[in-house]
Amino acid sequence: MNPLQRALIEKAGHDNGFEYVLPGDAQHVALASARHPARVRVSVAGQGFEVAIDTGSATLAQELARNFATSPADASTFALESEALLAHWLRRTAALSQALPNQAVATFEQQVQAELAQLAPPVAQSTEVQRMVRQRLAYRQAMLDYWGSACAVTGLALAPVLRASHAKPWAECDSDAERLDVFNGLLLAAHLDALFDQVLLSFDEHGRALISPQLDAAACEVLGLRPTMQMRWVAPEHQRYMGYHRQRFLTGP
Repeated sequence: MNPLQRALIEKAGHDNGFEYVLPGDAQHVALASARHPARVRVSVAGQGFEVAIDTGSATLAQELARNFATSPADASTFALESEALLAHWLRRTAALSQALPNQAVATFEQQVQAELAQLAPPVAQSTEVQRMVRQRLAYRQAMLDYWGSACAVTGLALAPVLRASHAKPWAECDSDAERLDVFNGLLLAAHLDALFDQVLLSFDEHGRALISPQLDAAACEVLGLRPTMQMRWVAPEHQRYMGYHRQRFLTGP
């Protein structure tokens, strides 16, 4: 790796969520961040780059494999053909590392403790509404990061009209970990969020749309609903929560 290549990799890391360069060797640039737990090593491979994940969420590599080619020999190593693709990979890795379990939960706990530390004890003991608001904001950001700021079904990339929907309702979750789990729901355009929340729209185990018979052909046309609609992807971790929602859909909320 020559000095120019090293400088390009370091700049790509700095600009895309990896602001620290760690001690490495002559063939690799090791990148990290204070904002998320992922650490990666980048090397030059032909006209492109090879990137290996050293630390991060257990599901990070499988999520990245949805959009990037992995090495046949190692599923946690990615082959990237250009500097632009390297920047895209780093940006997506940083976003996922801030969203995937249990990172959203850890971030939330830090926020709660920081907020409570600034309050007098009597006030800190009656902050349920504030806690819920902080939770919902943390969950929305995690969902935006996980789905790449685009609707999980339509791909609409317009953040102001996207909603973080829960498959297992907020009030029925057993813990904050469930409430903040990015797999417990979908990032949806506002009209799909309303239908999903009212259990008029659900998804089968393959992510295909299930449309309530309460919505006639005219309503479906206005809402842009089609039987061929489906989630952009379904992770194994989605199945428990989506099965919960689907059961409500089939039996009535």
